[in-house]
Amino acid sequence: MQTPKARIALVTGANKGIGLEIARQLGKAGHLVVLGARNATLGETAAGALRVDGVDARFIHIDLDKPATIQAAAAVIDANHDRLDVLVNNAGIADRLDGPPSKASIDAVRRVFDTNFFGTLAVTQAMLPLLRKSPSARIVNVSSELGSLTHNGDPAWAFAQYKFLGYNASKAAVNMLTVQLASELKETGIKVNSADPGFTATDLNNHRGSQTILEGAAAAIRLALLTDDGPTGGFFGANRAHPW
Repeated sequence: MQTPKARIALVTGANKGIGLEIARQLGKAGHLVVLGARNATLGETAAGALRVDGVDARFIHIDLDKPATIQAAAAVIDANHDRLDVLVNNAGIADRLDGPPSKASIDAVRRVFDTNFFGTLAVTQAMLPLLRKSPSARIVNVSSELGSLTHNGDPAWAFAQYKFLGYNASKAAVNMLTVQLASELKETGIKVNSADPGFTATDLNNHRGSQTILEGAAAAIRLALLTDDGPTGGFFGANRAHPW
């Protein structure tokens, strides 16, 4: 059960993969975890599995493509908890019609941006009043090394061949959100950072990644649990900072 001192964490896209593992680890660290998912059946099942594992987990319906669900979720969290201490913007998509600039479907690029950037921005704006009620809130935007302009401009970069205009650009936009929001909130106790999971085996890449789910969740977990002397406005993998 929730204790008066339990921190409240919302993780979007948390019914599977990296999001579910982030929720699990935050729960193990003593947070009451709210699992955001667009599919109620999958979300309730995931929350139930975490409760069996000893985590205080609750499902909440959030579809990043449906603004009304985002506003409703903020209202529920406000009514039930009166604040939010951690927001992990994990939900995101890829699109098989995405690709290099000369070939990418404009509709696919738009779909990816609608979820990965505009949806993330909408969730952040809706939850910010609740985060402001926390004495030391944390916002973690799950980005990708593919969103680094520096890396994309380096032909020797290990992932230089991965040119997906929509996905890469959407994550670069998420990084811009991180930088600007961290600056806007610099006089508050809210820290805002981007996390790179690394090349993790998930549904997003048909499980071709070289890392485990736990490894992929590590950077976001660390940033969600930052102490008050931790960084803000940065872009971090599990073991190192990334260039913008």
